[in-house]
Amino acid sequence: MIKQNIVFVENRAGSLRKVTEILAKEKIDIYGFACFDAPEFALFRMVSSDAQKAEKILTANGFINRITDVIAVNVKDEAGGLDEILSVVGESNISLDYIYTSYHRSNQIPVVILHSDEIFLTESILKNNGFKAIDTVDELLK
Repeated sequence: MIKQNIVFVENRAGSLRKVTEILAKEKIDIYGFACFDAPEFALFRMVSSDAQKAEKILTANGFINRITDVIAVNVKDEAGGLDEILSVVGESNISLDYIYTSYHRSNQIPVVILHSDEIFLTESILKNNGFKAIDTVDELLK
């Protein structure tokens, strides 16, 4: 599994930009992200080059954030590629909390990043059904 940061960002103009500006200044690369709106805060989920460093820097700059595990698996870049993953997960009676995408930087192979309450079981089921799970963010560079 890989690590992601979840950052609570105020719903105000420029708030998300402050997060990305801080990360850019610290040379932390964002490999995949999703932003979900809530009434007062948005949840900015991201996989980056250094989740631990991002957490420390964002906390020092007043942002509430935490690190969680997520599953990242390669997805076929063709019609039905995502459906294959969701079919396996659904047939195993696993509910997903959220899903977003990224890609391998060197060969452009798409990657699905997902989370469930049963994260270890979900990863095991995907691996047992032939999906390539990504264990480190460095693998996204290969």
